[in-house]
Amino acid sequence: MAAQFVPYTPDVEDDDPHFDQNLQTVIKKTESYIAESVEAGGTGRALRDAHAKGYGLVRGEVEILDGLPPEYAQGIYATPGTHDALIRFSNGSPHAGADARLGTATGLALKIFGIAGPTLLEDEPDTGTFDYANINAPIFFCNTVEHYLFIQELFLNAPAYFSQGRSGAHRFFADFVTGKGTLAQDNWAWDEFLAFVRLSKIPPVNVLLSSYWTMGAVRHGDYIAKVRIAPAPHFAAAVVRRAIDPTSAQEVFRPALQAELQERPYAFDIQVQLCTDLERMPVEDTTVEWPEQLSPFVTVARLRLPQQDISGPENLEKMDSLSFTPWRVTAEHAPLGNIMRARKEVYRHSSIARHKLNQQPRTEPRSADEVAGHRGNSAQ
Repeated sequence: MAAQFVPYTPDVEDDDPHFDQNLQTVIKKTESYIAESVEAGGTGRALRDAHAKGYGLVRGEVEILDGLPPEYAQGIYATPGTHDALIRFSNGSPHAGADARLGTATGLALKIFGIAGPTLLEDEPDTGTFDYANINAPIFFCNTVEHYLFIQELFLNAPAYFSQGRSGAHRFFADFVTGKGTLAQDNWAWDEFLAFVRLSKIPPVNVLLSSYWTMGAVRHGDYIAKVRIAPAPHFAAAVVRRAIDPTSAQEVFRPALQAELQERPYAFDIQVQLCTDLERMPVEDTTVEWPEQLSPFVTVARLRLPQQDISGPENLEKMDSLSFTPWRVTAEHAPLGNIMRARKEVYRHSSIARHKLNQQPRTEPRSADEVAGHRGNSAQ
């Protein structure tokens, strides 16, 4: 069975000779946006440069399943057991404000506690925490750090474009495809633009009903994978507030999440899709969805959310103080590809700048209790 899965080797990643130079430019733009967001963001605080608006901090626990096939029982999933966890649900936009203005791209950031082994963050190797920072789509709209330079700028300036109606939208689309006029026609960013269009058409639903994927590929011990956090069917069927109308009120996603968790527990399945074909399941091209007929997702853990009250303002304060990064993982789960590599330093610099401007201590919690208090009733 193991022979069908592509083994991990360092050469599955491309070497971009301009990576470091482009990365430094992205970091500078990110830090500048965060500094300006204190005044321009509308909240009086420094915002994240992506997933700026959070919908709630949720207490949970992760049960790593026993009896997994050896190809899936890799890294942290090789040891069955239960770990406390925290989850941040968010909107993917770099802006805050009314939900109707932000789009329907959402995120699930997961922090698992009690994980042994050093992380890949050199400045905090021994935190005992393990993060996922996943989005509600199996693809992403950017493949290279070079392209991220102009795509990031477009997204940060999107309100100015779209406030001008159809002409502004047309200019946004043209600047996206052409790299603001910097790309030769043969190299226009069509794949990335079409991925963006697909993401923009995600229907608005309760955040508990979305599946959330790692933005790119990750190492899975001896193999290469993508990880999905998907609603457990039994729990998804019980959700009452399903479709969401962002135009019905200024805040729609948080109230729906809050009401569901006040009434009942919930659960997601953490699932792994192993790579079987590097051509059809590429590491560097994040606009390509890995076909499930080549390799199905296999559940390796259960993420349980107990019935709980997240309604208070302190919930948002605690959520805002946390940092999540796909690089707070052990080496067996290293993110792969140039876009994922870029996230390491961009996320770190973003977190440092935001915490400094907001006068928040930037310390990784040692337990979920330290942040969220005592446990509630567990989901079954």
